[in-house]
Amino acid sequence: MIINGKEIAEGIYTELVVERGHVARPIKLGIVVGTQDAVIESFVRIKTRAAARLNVEMVRVDLTVGADTQVAIDAVKKLSPEVDGVIVQLPLPMNINTDEVLAAVPNERDVDGINPTIQEQDRSVHAPVAGAVAEIFKRHEIDPQGKRAVVVGAGRLVGAPVAALLRTRGADVSIVTLEEGSLDALKSADIIVLGAGNPGFIKPEMIKDGVVLIDAGTSEAGGKVMGDADPACADKASLLTPVPGGVGPIAVAMIFKNLFALVQK
Repeated sequence: MIINGKEIAEGIYTELVVERGHVARPIKLGIVVGTQDAVIESFVRIKTRAAARLNVEMVRVDLTVGADTQVAIDAVKKLSPEVDGVIVQLPLPMNINTDEVLAAVPNERDVDGINPTIQEQDRSVHAPVAGAVAEIFKRHEIDPQGKRAVVVGAGRLVGAPVAALLRTRGADVSIVTLEEGSLDALKSADIIVLGAGNPGFIKPEMIKDGVVLIDAGTSEAGGKVMGDADPACADKASLLTPVPGGVGPIAVAMIFKNLFALVQK
């Protein structure tokens, strides 16, 4: 089964439109952008379009070229009281300490659920990609309890939060990266979540028949957006999220589901 992420996202937006109608006041989502390139701008445009359909005002702050960590922290602290939620668009420039900037986002404004100083159980909302995976599991009656799961990549947006989700659902979870751990573990996995950002490096012979394959790795190769899994893996997987059009659209919708949850709180 190939997951249609756009269809699932539309269902979430339909629910959110109704929810938005119950909130009379303006809702604002702030975004701090530190890197100026075409890929980042495409991500920001997607979020901006989603905001417009939900009557959410986007408040954008662009860091100046050469801005340091303190400038970025100050931008987050100034923006936070003015909006209902804050996104720090990643990646930030190499000279900026990302963890310190994310730590400046208040828990009650953290729509991405990635402030590194907040324990998972204490978060107001959880990471959108983890929420997207949970949504897919719910709609397709996938229960991770007792299953062997391997997460490839340990990043803030995909690997770490999805591994935490799977553990809370009772899965036996291993995290491997391209630098550490063995990809041989994939062969026995019932559930695989990819978040390495290495186009097409997971081949059909590396996975077992019937695996649930969640591809949340996004990168560009030859002018095309690609996932971590070779498309031929679809022939062996019982469920596959394609890139593009799989986890991505659902995760964007989950940002706004998180935002509305923060507004309600």
